[in-house]
This record gives sequence, C-alpha cells and structure tokens, in this order.
Amino acid sequence: MSNIIVLKSEIASKRAEVKALVDQLKAAKVDAKAAKAIDKAAKLIAKENKAFDRAAKKAARIAKLEAKLTALKNPVGAKAIKANKKPSKASVSVFA
Repeated sequence: MSNIIVLKSEIASKRAEVKALVDQLKAAKVDAKAAKAIDKAAKLIAKENKAFDRAAKKAARIAKLEAKLTALKNPVGAKAIKANKKPSKASVSVFA
C-alpha cells in the first residue's frame, strides 16, 4: 500500500511540474506575440516615416525646379536687358 501512496504522490508532483511548464509556455507565447506586434508596429511607423521623407524631398525638388523656371521666365539684371533688346536690322550682303 505504501508503494501506491508514494507513486500517487510522485504522479501528483509530476503533474504539478507539467502544469507549471504549460503555464510558462503559454506566458512565453503571449510575450512573443506581444513582442511581434510591437515590432510590426515599429516597422510600419518606419515605413510611413520613409514615405513622408520621400514626399518631402520630392516636394522640395519640385519647388526648386519651379523657382528655376520662374527665374528663367522673368530675367533680372543683365539678362533682362539682353532679353528686352530690340533685334538689329537685317543686313543684306550684295553678292556680285
């Protein structure tokens, strides 16, 4: 009889150990899932930041090119004087 009681107590302790391990595994899975969600959110934020930076650079480049275009359309200084000159009369060379 004493052997049966000892075996039952061993089985009960092993069951308790298994239960504790299962609980640890569940907690580890929950932690891993939370870490994965945080990592995914961080990657999404980084991706949005890159897209925002690209858009800002593109807008700055477009603004710079538009400024260049307006400068070409409205010359200032010596270029304006040159652009506003009247064309000289055409000279005809006499060929014999």
